[in-house]
Amino acid sequence: MLGRNVLIGLAGSVWSAALGFAVIPFYLHYLGVEAYGLVGFFATLQAVVQLLDMGLAPTINREVSRASAEGDISRTSTLLRTLARVYWLIAALIAVVILGLSLPIADHWLKAEHLSPATLQHAVSLLGVVIACRWPIGLYQGVLLGAQRIPAASAINIAMATLGGVGAVTVLALVSATIEAFFAWQVTVGLTHAMLMRHAAWNAVGREPGAAFSWPELRRIWRFSASMGGIAVLGLVFTQMDKVMLSRILDLRSFAHYMLAATVVSGLYVLITPMFNALYPRFTSLAALRDHAGTLRLYRLCTQAVGCGLFPLAMFLVVSSRDLILLWTRDDALALATAPVVAVMAAGSALHGVMHIPHALQLAHGETRLPLAINGILIVIMVPLIAILALHHGALGGAIAWLVLHVLYVALGAWLTHRRLLVGIRSRWLLRDVGMPLGISGLCGAIALWAGVALQLTHPLNIVVGVVASLCAATIAVLASSSLRGVVRQSLSSALGTGSIGSDAEPLIGK
Repeated sequence: MLGRNVLIGLAGSVWSAALGFAVIPFYLHYLGVEAYGLVGFFATLQAVVQLLDMGLAPTINREVSRASAEGDISRTSTLLRTLARVYWLIAALIAVVILGLSLPIADHWLKAEHLSPATLQHAVSLLGVVIACRWPIGLYQGVLLGAQRIPAASAINIAMATLGGVGAVTVLALVSATIEAFFAWQVTVGLTHAMLMRHAAWNAVGREPGAAFSWPELRRIWRFSASMGGIAVLGLVFTQMDKVMLSRILDLRSFAHYMLAATVVSGLYVLITPMFNALYPRFTSLAALRDHAGTLRLYRLCTQAVGCGLFPLAMFLVVSSRDLILLWTRDDALALATAPVVAVMAAGSALHGVMHIPHALQLAHGETRLPLAINGILIVIMVPLIAILALHHGALGGAIAWLVLHVLYVALGAWLTHRRLLVGIRSRWLLRDVGMPLGISGLCGAIALWAGVALQLTHPLNIVVGVVASLCAATIAVLASSSLRGVVRQSLSSALGTGSIGSDAEPLIGK
């Protein structure tokens, strides 16, 4: 079930990411770089607004997962009814507040050279409505993930991503090539997305006749939800502060370069998000059963799997970022300005990605103080670091700060998590499960960079070299892991219907 859910989630993430990359050149063509900066601002503001979630989405994910494991998922219908009313009320509040702040944001926060103040205000007003329409999606998706209805969630997300991207390009090409038209279309798509998720969530838990708003249900979950809300606040500050600060420090054009780099690097999360979505409820079930040995095996295996996929992909972006962006946008100046930001940001995001595994373990065990402490410490370092580096180095400074922070995150987060939850693992996770695929990817990347310079390769050949180096790194990393070799052998034997074909896999316990 876990492997199936990961693969289904991965398929949805790959499609959404590929579609997102495909439509950006059209957005740049029809809207221009400065207006595309508003699309980046919309993404940042939407992430910041997640602070209002107050931990409710991960809480219902956990509640539904626990109820499902106990065979009584219908008991969560009252909780869903209660939280749904809270969510829709917050959605209305979001729309009203952003509409009210649209003028000061347009006049005093955003720095535009070519877009008029009226255009900025209209765009900000519309993006506020988009955020409000999309707001309840998080609640309903939490229900589907907790119930392990990942196929349904992925199908809806794929359909809506396609409608949002392809539909927006069609509107810009045939109706109006304006940022207002872009956001008006996203309002329609966002509301449709929320309604489909709502229908799927209620089908998952069942509509109990007596389900109604319940204050006792809110009181029952408030402690865990408040802790999750605190984690969400600090987590969003940690992951979005660079963008918020840079939207103020940089002009819209430079900010668009940074957000374009962030979009490229977001492709790494194609691997991370499906793994986390499938792993969190599985860790929760293992924690409820007090299966420490099973937890440790799954924890190390998933870390190795993520590292073997994630680090080679990040290395490809480091090696081939300029060539990839040039091929993608056909704009040499844009590629030259964005490539260094992509390279540095990719390295930081790869480290951030692997830390999703310890984070899932923390939440599954209800250890909310750990991520609160970790994020709190890092934020104290983060704000002055971003300010200093961004003021002196612009968009690249923001990316450097991102990398430095995640080096610290891996060191601090792993130490605190293992000391609390997996005492016996010691340094094996960091040195073997993370360090081995990271080192192999770094070596293959260095060889690829040397080959590109020494052989004076053209842009397309540089991309080919990057792909080959990435595939080599992933293959060598898998072969270097006895656990992953065993999984691959077992999967191949099952697919071929030959039964066991032998395995040199060793147990993870005691290694």
